[in-house]
Amino acid sequence: MSAWGLGGAARRFLGIRLGRLHQYSPKPMSIAEIALPGEGGPMPRISLVTPSFNQVRFVGKTLESVLGQGYPDLEYFVQDACSTDGSVEVIRGNDGRGVTISIERDSGQADALNRGFAKASGEVMGYLNSDDLLLPGMLHRVGAYFRDHPEVDVVYGNRLIVDDEGREIGRWILPGHDGDLLRYVDYVPQESMFWRRRVWERAGARFDEQMHFAMDWELILRFLDAGAVFRHTPDLLGVFRVHGDQKSQASFMARGVREMAALRLRFGGLSAGPVRRLLRHGRYLWAHRVADAEFEKNLSKRIELK
Repeated sequence: MSAWGLGGAARRFLGIRLGRLHQYSPKPMSIAEIALPGEGGPMPRISLVTPSFNQVRFVGKTLESVLGQGYPDLEYFVQDACSTDGSVEVIRGNDGRGVTISIERDSGQADALNRGFAKASGEVMGYLNSDDLLLPGMLHRVGAYFRDHPEVDVVYGNRLIVDDEGREIGRWILPGHDGDLLRYVDYVPQESMFWRRRVWERAGARFDEQMHFAMDWELILRFLDAGAVFRHTPDLLGVFRVHGDQKSQASFMARGVREMAALRLRFGGLSAGPVRRLLRHGRYLWAHRVADAEFEKNLSKRIELK
């Protein structure tokens, strides 16, 4: 979700990419340069859910980005709310590829996610919206991280941003994890976040079905209250698609702002006071600029070596 604090013009002037979706002119996706290698060895079972409704333009590519991962122990559930635009036919075209497909009415995205996760058995869990993508090798990297760090409950990475044609238009390179700031503003790229079943169960094992826009942040805040151990990995893991019909743009001003304000009050996001919040937020955004510049330098070096 977009974050408040500095305005969009100020972010552009200061070279801050976080909170901005349109950052540069569309160009071919740089997946070839930033793709992650697969990793061997035993992996935990990952349960992934995709809620779907009337995204026929994108849902096929979403499913392929998951099923093409080649992850050795994946449970994949697609919950479609009886789409009427041809999405059902696209989804059913993947029957037999290791995906469990449910076409049934639901009361919204959170309800669809709860229906999917009620059938899941994986130690590691996550969800991917029907217009977003996973980068190649992402599930191997996530599975290996959880395997090698048993103390960690939640992992999230960085975000690539594309337009409705799949052209790259931006990226979010986060500087690390800040649990205190996370109670005030959510920069976690949802499509890059995975969590362990144990913290899901401690936090209530459900998405809040009253949430329309900020359901992922509400879950994160419950994870924090449940004592979850968070880690940010500096890998580009997920792809967030920007297009005119997506809920996160169409309904943000109508409902999203109210939901986020209510969550700040409910989970103590305003307890630090405005000056301390401003200073902490500023330090985080400055650290983001440093991390983003280092990413750009390393990416340019990799391209030069090809």
